[in-house]
Amino acid sequence: MALPCLAQPSLSRHTFSVRASKINPEAKEHPSIHYTFTDKQGKVVDLQHAAVDMRVESRGKLVIWLMSHNKHLFESITSYGLHAIQPHYANRWFSTVPKAAHDTGNCLGDIRLEAATGEDHSSLVDIPRPDGLAARSLRLVKWLVKEDIEGKWEQFLNEDGSDLLWDKVILSGSSHGSTTAARFAKHRKVARVVMFCGPRDQLESWQSLPSATPANCYFGFSHVLDSGWKGDHYCRSWQMLGLAQFGSLVNVDIVSPPFRNSRRLITNCDVGNDSRRAHGIVVRGGDWNDVWRYLYTHPVEQTGKPVALDPDCRIEQSCQ
Repeated sequence: MALPCLAQPSLSRHTFSVRASKINPEAKEHPSIHYTFTDKQGKVVDLQHAAVDMRVESRGKLVIWLMSHNKHLFESITSYGLHAIQPHYANRWFSTVPKAAHDTGNCLGDIRLEAATGEDHSSLVDIPRPDGLAARSLRLVKWLVKEDIEGKWEQFLNEDGSDLLWDKVILSGSSHGSTTAARFAKHRKVARVVMFCGPRDQLESWQSLPSATPANCYFGFSHVLDSGWKGDHYCRSWQMLGLAQFGSLVNVDIVSPPFRNSRRLITNCDVGNDSRRAHGIVVRGGDWNDVWRYLYTHPVEQTGKPVALDPDCRIEQSCQ
C-alpha cells in the first residue's frame, strides 16, 4: 500500500515526511546492497523527513542527517534556527562487502563515497547519481521548496536549481552515518560536519587525505564506554582528521560550554557499564541540548589551542 505524503505545516514548526520513490521518478532500488523502498516484510524504508522551526531566526544552514530519523534531535536542532532533512540513501551495504575486501584499507571509504555522490568510486557497488545521497537530498529540498513556501528552502539551491549550495550544508550522522558524513566532507567542502559516536573505518586511510572541508569544521562527540574507543578507533580517526589542532579531549560532564572550543567532546555519563547503550546515548539519551547546540552552531573560527597527538593512540592498525 502506498504511503501518503505527510505534512504538518503551521505558523510555528513545520515537519514533513515523504517517500523518496514518490518524489523522484529516477529513484531505483538496489537489493544487492539492501538499498530498497520496502523491507522483506513490506515495511516502507524510503520515508524521508524534514523540519524547520519558524519561531526562531534562521541561521541559513541545512543539516543533512545520515541515519534513521531522530525526532528529538530534529526538534532540538531546528530550535537553533537550522533547517534539517533526513534523506533515504544507501546505508545498509556494510554486511554485503566481501570478507576478503573488507579490510584492504580503502574499500569502505570508497563505497561510502559512491553512496554519497552517486559517482563511480568503488568496483564493489554500482550506485547511479539519482540514487546517491547528494541527488536524493537535492530532490527532497526541491520538493520542499514547493511544499513549504514559508520555509524558504530555496536558499539552499544554486541559481538554476541543479545542485545544493554545499557551503550551507552541515553533514551529520551517528555511527555509520557519522563515518559517511566525514568521508563525504573530505571529498566536498561543506559548512560543518557533526559526528556522533564516530567515525570508524579503523583500518582505512581516508581520514588523513587532504580535505575539501577545513579540519576546524569537524566536530565529534562520543561516550568513553562506546566500543569505538576499544582499540583506539575513535581517537585514531579524530587525530587523523587533524582535530588535535583545535584542543584536547573535553569531558562535557565536567566542562561547560563552549567546552574550551574543542572539536573532540566526550562523556562518561552513567550507562550501567553497557557499551551498546553508550554507543547511542549521545544522540538518544539524556539532556544534551547544550552539547548539541555547541556542535551545530559554535563558530568554526573559534578553536582551542593545539595539543600534541596522543602517543598511546594507535594510528597504524591491522586486521590481525
